[in-house]
Amino acid sequence: MLARIISILIGYACGHFLTGFFYGKTQHVDLRKVGSGNVGTTNTYRNLGPKAGILTLLGDVFKVVLSVLIVWLIYRNHADVNVKVLEYYAALGTILGHNFPIFMKFHGGKGIACTGGLMVAVCPICVPICLTIFLVTVLTVKYVSLGSILVCISFFIQILVFGQNGMLGLSGADLMEVYILAAIVMVLGIVRHHANIGRLLKGTESKFSFKPKKEA
Repeated sequence: MLARIISILIGYACGHFLTGFFYGKTQHVDLRKVGSGNVGTTNTYRNLGPKAGILTLLGDVFKVVLSVLIVWLIYRNHADVNVKVLEYYAALGTILGHNFPIFMKFHGGKGIACTGGLMVAVCPICVPICLTIFLVTVLTVKYVSLGSILVCISFFIQILVFGQNGMLGLSGADLMEVYILAAIVMVLGIVRHHANIGRLLKGTESKFSFKPKKEA
């Protein structure tokens, strides 16, 4: 149990590096006060341009990879714990740190780029389908929020399918634990988009454009 708590805390600490927020500060822009008020990739892209959006995406993905790497380095030789399970805890902790950072009074991002980082770092076999779903959704209906929600659902379903087919390298209680963690990640992603879901149902959700606002 202690190893799990430590892994979450390591991830939570890494999650506090909100790439978009800090990049915005270098440009004298507080992303919390422009656009949607979110500090994630989409709002950064819309208000600060493609370079800022890409850097934010990469930064938020990398911090998950970093937290997972730290946990792996600490516990890779511990025979009493399954380091693979701890990696999922570290990734979840990073998402929690990103979504609920202390220094921003627990009002952070939505954790989708971090969820992508989880897949890259811990379960890369989930990346192709999730990436395809996201791109197809955004390019066709132009709703980033819908694509993000579908990614979270797809990730959970894939974890179940791959787990049941022995493709995660886990079994028994460890596998069930990962199922629960994946479910938490999915629920977090959906809940963080509750306002977007309301706008999608009303038909008032903003559509994504490759042209940033400052150029529009």
